[in-house]
Amino acid sequence: MPASTRRAWLAQAAALAGLPAALGAAGAADAPPARGSRRPPVLNLSLEPDSLDPTMAPSAAVAEVVHGNVLEGLTRIEESGSVTGLLAQSWDMDGGGRGYTLRLRQGVRFHDGSALDSAAVRFSFERAAAPGSTNKARRALFDNIAHIATPDAHSVALTLHHADVHLPFRLGEATAAIVHPASAGQLAQAPVGTGPYQVVQRRRGHSITLGRAPQARAARQVRLDGAVFRFIHEPAEREAALRAGTVDLFFQFATSTVRRFQDDVRYQVLLGSSSGKGMLALNQRRAPLNDVRVRRAITHAIDREGFIQRALDGHGTAIGSHFAPTDPGFLHLDSLYPHDPQRARALLREAGVATPLRLTLALPPAPYAHSGGSVLAEYLAAAGIQAELQKLSWQEWLSGPFRGQFDMTLINHVEPLDYLIYTDPEYYFGYDSPAFRTLAREYAQATAARQRQQLFARLQRHLAHDAVNAWIFNPSIVTVVRKGLRGAWMNYPIFAHDIGAMWWD
Repeated sequence: MPASTRRAWLAQAAALAGLPAALGAAGAADAPPARGSRRPPVLNLSLEPDSLDPTMAPSAAVAEVVHGNVLEGLTRIEESGSVTGLLAQSWDMDGGGRGYTLRLRQGVRFHDGSALDSAAVRFSFERAAAPGSTNKARRALFDNIAHIATPDAHSVALTLHHADVHLPFRLGEATAAIVHPASAGQLAQAPVGTGPYQVVQRRRGHSITLGRAPQARAARQVRLDGAVFRFIHEPAEREAALRAGTVDLFFQFATSTVRRFQDDVRYQVLLGSSSGKGMLALNQRRAPLNDVRVRRAITHAIDREGFIQRALDGHGTAIGSHFAPTDPGFLHLDSLYPHDPQRARALLREAGVATPLRLTLALPPAPYAHSGGSVLAEYLAAAGIQAELQKLSWQEWLSGPFRGQFDMTLINHVEPLDYLIYTDPEYYFGYDSPAFRTLAREYAQATAARQRQQLFARLQRHLAHDAVNAWIFNPSIVTVVRKGLRGAWMNYPIFAHDIGAMWWD
């Protein structure tokens, strides 16, 4: 970014930071705002993002703060899962599904005043596909783009290696956000986007505050002056904040306590669906977890329905592969490995494993992990597996288990249609299957609807047969919202909080 532009941007951010005093507040007033108020709501997330760049960071919490608010994509994913235009006002697909031409919305500007054009889109996509990129959608989206053409400043033509009916959806995920070419290097700390808001304050370990971005698209149309994302992961602290009325929206509220607040006249409880896959991830680089019999034993040891009742208060659906009930073509495969501790012990003996088998179980700082860790340890113990619980901070989880340093970890993968992670042997659980990679390639190249349906079923069965991980639950999303705050989602096809669509009634 040129020095003059950078100075202007910093001055603008500083001015915004000083505007509404409420933006920097730690909490909201106990009473709801007056009708039509623009007071920034306080939203509670259990995990604090380690970065503000959703195009490179692995944590879904990054997108929860910035996606659609600060950074925007060519398309927008609605609460229903449908796709509409955002930075792209329209698009056409060729007959074979391997070509897309997108027409950009004109008059859109980044927060520093520079215009959005097709060159910015090309830069963003080439950056995501570059060697060394850590973009989570690289295999699913960007590696499939064979060529990017920019016929004019407001047109982008994508040529794909193979047809992808999910392309408009993928372009609406945070991983495909359009970034400012001159400031991409500062995205992790100070993102410059086209969204209606910008980051005006970041307090590590506490909160991130968004304020209006005057230069941005639709800045005058949004009704709230911003939002405060408050990071509280301990259930007792979240409960105390709810009792005190200092938070307006609790995302993924600890389900074991939410029933106590359903009669609270200040709040309403929303129960919705998600694309999450909650699982006990297993490190296949370590013996004896590299033996499929041991992985099957671990899966047989877990009572999925019991886990959902005890750890999630019943708010979830049992799953048996890395797919969610919201995915078209989902198969119910949880019955492939019914809860059977004796069968689990027999499989361990068959694999030559002496019991008790001692393994570590790493737990990220999410409510489902803290409530579910002891439940899993109990189930595993009945099958002859002793799990040592390790409670980690999010940074410790990212630098440990996510880097392959673990035996087992309880984690919820929230990204939709992310099965291509199993084609990457370098991914943190180390699954290396040429057969699965071939199957995924056949599915990607298939064009007939019937063939695609059959291959999609085979993808699910293949992962389940290999017991790559012990899949347990697809979580329902429990959101507690202050009455009067409108526009919050109930269902989450992606993890994002669109502040610009919210208002006080």
